[in-house]
Amino acid sequence: MVSRVIPVDPFDLVIFGGTGDLAQRKILPALFRRFCAGQWVDGAQIIGAARKGYDSDGFRDLVRESLKTHAAKQCQEVSALESFLRRLDYVALDGVSDEGWGHLARRLKPGRVRAFYFSVGPRLFGPLAERIEAHGLITPLTRIVVEKPFGHDLDSAQALNATLAAHFSENQIYRIDHYLGKETVQNLMAVRFGNMLFEPLWNSQYVDHIQITVAESVGIDGREEYYDRAGAMRDMMQNHLMQLLCLIAMEPPAKFDPDAVRDEKLKVIRALDPVEPHHIVRGQFEGEGSGYRQVVGNERSTTESYVALRAHVSNWRWAGTPFYLRTGKRLVARSSVINVMFKDAPHSIFGADAGRHANVLSIRLQPNEGITLKVTIKEPGPGGMRLVDVPLDMSFAEALGPENQDPPDAYERLVMDVIRGNQTLFMRGDEVEAAWAWTDPIIAGWQARGDVPKPYDSGSTGPGDAELLMKRDGRRWQGINP
Repeated sequence: MVSRVIPVDPFDLVIFGGTGDLAQRKILPALFRRFCAGQWVDGAQIIGAARKGYDSDGFRDLVRESLKTHAAKQCQEVSALESFLRRLDYVALDGVSDEGWGHLARRLKPGRVRAFYFSVGPRLFGPLAERIEAHGLITPLTRIVVEKPFGHDLDSAQALNATLAAHFSENQIYRIDHYLGKETVQNLMAVRFGNMLFEPLWNSQYVDHIQITVAESVGIDGREEYYDRAGAMRDMMQNHLMQLLCLIAMEPPAKFDPDAVRDEKLKVIRALDPVEPHHIVRGQFEGEGSGYRQVVGNERSTTESYVALRAHVSNWRWAGTPFYLRTGKRLVARSSVINVMFKDAPHSIFGADAGRHANVLSIRLQPNEGITLKVTIKEPGPGGMRLVDVPLDMSFAEALGPENQDPPDAYERLVMDVIRGNQTLFMRGDEVEAAWAWTDPIIAGWQARGDVPKPYDSGSTGPGDAELLMKRDGRRWQGINP
């Protein structure tokens, strides 16, 4: 099965912070892969912009070395690489003054899509937006891409939204969450709304509970200062896991339209109940000389590197069905998976010896993206009816053929969607604010109580209290498997 590549219109893409880690490690390699796939048309160009004093050739040399490390091996033919590099340019400018902006304006071409990627810290979002408008760079085809964090709390998110809204309309603002660009995350909607098999069962009558796990085996190296201010709740739960919850719990939109999809996600966030203190577990990894506090250089830090909680969506579809969410650093494996745990059959005709069995739909986001459905069958052999659960497993790489064994990176899809003007996989301002309105009381509560994160060993599944969170409800977490 070969995917169809649809070329995008000519564009100018300006990457502020073009010499930085995110641009060199993710954004530019993603653009290079789309170039190799034939998705660009002649005339498209990328302009790196930063304070560093590169010239265009120096910037191309920097990108060349980055692509050798971070681009897919099949995209590294010399002719393709050099052709891509010829489409790169560079402007040295200052985000908080007018220096260099005239040079940038002269490089932009009229009458085409003009995208500005803010691959910089949030403190520069406002000054960049102000100068883009002040120098007359906004056209009807102008878009801006804003990386997270979208604020630190509700007040800062509202202030950031107001700052951007002073210069751009909402349909020009693309708040990027790379999780939404993952193939399997997008497949959540296809599985739910494209299959009659699942949608009639997708409610509290048939679903016992839902588990969402985003486990990381890595620590916080290189992000110590930011992470100790943010923690797992702000860094992961408020955005990545919240988005996964929305896609699982949302009602079918009237059509696959950006605002229709985002309207339904917003309804889910607004339907979330406040989380009770005894339904939250916070943890902090430990290790011989490499525990969290040693890594961040703060022996008194109470910032969590792990959080698990039980959430409830108060609407007709999900009343009484708990959602268990967990995420953490330095866990036993890297694994992002959604487990939809269906209820037991209302009556077993096989007797107590057959045991209790229930169906589980597992949607693996990373690694080894795919979907597994556990079904109950008879164990082979004579001597009675013994039931076992076996997986119906679909790995995307195996099911879709060898040409799909290396699926597009999330940034590939998302950056191309910016050029197309499709905001379906991007967060709207009111959605971001609603997520913070739910998150802030949780953080304020544990700060007021003086809660201290529970220690857990690096390489484990997290603090023991997370297991107790489930055990009290007569449930257990599914394993964290690589």
